[in-house]
Amino acid sequence: MIQGIISLTSKGTGYVKIIEKVPEVRPLRDPKVEPRAQLEQDPEIDFRHLNTALHGDLVEIILHPKGSGRQTGEVIKIIKRAKNNFVGVLEMRDDIFFVKTDNSKMYVDIIIPKINLDNAEVCGVKLGLGQKVFAEIISWTDPKKMPEGKIIKILGTPGDNNTEMHAIAMEKGFDPSFPKNVEIEAKKIKDNWHSDIQKEVRVPGKRRDFRKIFTFNIDPADAKDFDDVISFKDLSNGLYEIGIHIADVSHYVTIGSELDTEARSRGTSVYLVDRTISMLPEILSNDLCSLMPNQERLTMSAVFLMDKNAKIKEEWFGKTVINSQKRLDYEEADKIIASKVTQIQNTTPPSNPSPKEREVTQIQNALKILNTLAKKLHKERFAEGAISLDQEEVKFVLDKNGTPIKVIKKTRGDSSRLIEEFMLLANKKVAELISRSQEKSQEKNPFVYRIHDLPSKEKMENLAFFLNNLGYTVSLKDGLIPSSEINKILEEISHQNAKSTVQRSIIRSMAKAIYSTKNIGHYGLAFKHYTHFTSPIRRYPDIMVHRLLADYLSNKKIKQEKIYEYEEICIKTSEQEKNASDAERSSIKYKQVEYMSSRIGKIFEGIISGVSEWGIYVEEKETKCEGMVRVRDLHDDFYIFNEKKIQLVGQKNKNKYTFGDQVKIKVKNVDLEKKTIDYVLV
Repeated sequence: MIQGIISLTSKGTGYVKIIEKVPEVRPLRDPKVEPRAQLEQDPEIDFRHLNTALHGDLVEIILHPKGSGRQTGEVIKIIKRAKNNFVGVLEMRDDIFFVKTDNSKMYVDIIIPKINLDNAEVCGVKLGLGQKVFAEIISWTDPKKMPEGKIIKILGTPGDNNTEMHAIAMEKGFDPSFPKNVEIEAKKIKDNWHSDIQKEVRVPGKRRDFRKIFTFNIDPADAKDFDDVISFKDLSNGLYEIGIHIADVSHYVTIGSELDTEARSRGTSVYLVDRTISMLPEILSNDLCSLMPNQERLTMSAVFLMDKNAKIKEEWFGKTVINSQKRLDYEEADKIIASKVTQIQNTTPPSNPSPKEREVTQIQNALKILNTLAKKLHKERFAEGAISLDQEEVKFVLDKNGTPIKVIKKTRGDSSRLIEEFMLLANKKVAELISRSQEKSQEKNPFVYRIHDLPSKEKMENLAFFLNNLGYTVSLKDGLIPSSEINKILEEISHQNAKSTVQRSIIRSMAKAIYSTKNIGHYGLAFKHYTHFTSPIRRYPDIMVHRLLADYLSNKKIKQEKIYEYEEICIKTSEQEKNASDAERSSIKYKQVEYMSSRIGKIFEGIISGVSEWGIYVEEKETKCEGMVRVRDLHDDFYIFNEKKIQLVGQKNKNKYTFGDQVKIKVKNVDLEKKTIDYVLV
């Protein structure tokens, strides 16, 4: 009998990833060390032998006698359910009410007994057939019967934008609304914010005062919460004082509070196409903790004295108070960076500049210097082995009903990269500070790292095979493709249409970055020490890092047994991060399908993004809407899949369809429920 996590396909076949042991609290071990492989492949569980197991459940299985094919088995015990709640549509057949779930990996409907429908309303909303609902399984022990459940929440009419976005969030475990006690606690904090800040500032030495230092935000134009600001001071001796100031969320979200319990449960904010589901109530995330211009705010800061070569001469970490003087969006900052050099060189400063002229010059000089330093930091990172994995993203323009009317590509300018480099620097230096202290101390305080393991050799071999078939010569060294070779390939195809799909293939070959109390470094960034310090409004691990950094700076010792609790939180928040990412992708996919639903019969240009035995995946060039051209719709020949060359090859005319080819496509059909698009070749 073996324990493992079961994954289900949409057809109801299960595969169990074996684990050695699952204790109540996972003991620390090197995340690089995988459990000893007992089998060559994950055992396959036929639909008949699932015995009520659902996708993601921790199960106990028994293996069948080994035959000539893949090892099979059957589930004999559900140790822990991954989830009990599902989104679906309430339907009725033969006088029986049931929820037909949206989740493609949920292979049974959920029966809703009439006794659970006696109340015609749920949370004040009238219940009716055909509505999208959020249901909970309350009993399921017999695999020959369907599970019984109850309806927790009515989401609305299928196809309605609010309903669908709400459903995507709820399916992944993120409720847009907060419990009443959490909202009440947040309001009490907001009501006392001004006196609280004054109290903090009055205590000598408690917070370093940056309110009179030039400080500014650079964020997306539509941002509502501002985690970070940068302060800049030219010391006129070849050195610059640069402060990275982060919202001091831990000052308000204290251990054991209702807010902390809720934030810990959520783990992260979720960014859907048209809305944000925050980790914290809006009164904190968009107001008190948000570093808005012209408002005094409490912060945790990393301050560096840096020379013109971006070398750090001194560093300081601690609690601060700031007042940001200026907010710029990325587009505004990019224009200043692009134009300011000429302005400064060709314009004679007035002898008595106005406050507005002084501010403009101050911003221009700060951005010019910071951009130069950021480029040096970027160059240094990649010289150390960082991998370029920036992906092209799209943004939807929606009408008042949430219907997509336009899709535009997001662009990244110098200002975005500037902010990224200084946030990476702050994260890296905080992690290095704690790691140095742990190396010197026999009693090591726990800490939370952001780690990224090495890719598996199998995935690297598959990636090398894939890239070689595309015509790129790559070599494996110690089981890895050197990062310099990966970056070189991405540079070579930077102006080619296949870049985004090649990047996706590279990312899929990588391990997932996670949170852990055990540091193994960050492979993708090429950092030996790395953490998440810069976004506590939207990430719970950042709040933990702030608390632990404050404890370190005040020489406070933390009980060693706490490390197990922190590791459990790391595991949970890593899972929640993945759920949030899945929800974001689902919302984008839904809008892409919805966009194409009003364009059936229209012709577009596309790039082949994948090839399989059942068809060709094509990504529309401008909107990134991916769909499939099915083999059965290729009427000009009989096509066979060449797995080695990743091609579909016609048997008579020898036409070949392969990854990266440009094609013209016509929208044949869309399925909003399944989030799929069918194309045909023109």
